[in-house]
Amino acid sequence: MNHKEKALNYFSQKMHCSQSVIAAFTEECGITEAQALKLGSCFGGGMRKGEVCGAVTGALIVLGLLYGESKVDDAEGRLVSIKVNDLMMDRFKEKCGSYICNDLLGCDITSAEGHKYCLDNNLFTEFCPKMLAVAVEIVEEIIASQE
Repeated sequence: MNHKEKALNYFSQKMHCSQSVIAAFTEECGITEAQALKLGSCFGGGMRKGEVCGAVTGALIVLGLLYGESKVDDAEGRLVSIKVNDLMMDRFKEKCGSYICNDLLGCDITSAEGHKYCLDNNLFTEFCPKMLAVAVEIVEEIIASQE
């Protein structure tokens, strides 16, 4: 399975979007599936507040594990992590219009009405997987550009 298929498979098993993206890149990140799922467990649904999309947050965690600062005074690591962070956020917004969960879904998922709207319109099952796919594609693009 490729990264996108892995992420969508995890998501179809009711894992959060953030968990699904991280778990798709365990091999590259040198972490276990359990570690990936734990790392992403608090970021689904924009941290359950409709903030930054969990797929984007998961992607940023992957990029941090791959390119983040690894020690105090790691100036090079800081510069690279800033670069990949900005690439991820900018490309996702360019492709999807926003990286804010509530904006993407067109409702406030923290409200009962907003959550019902998402369920009634199959957003969690039809729209969110598209966001996952975009996030994974951008991570793959960034990884390829860093090689």
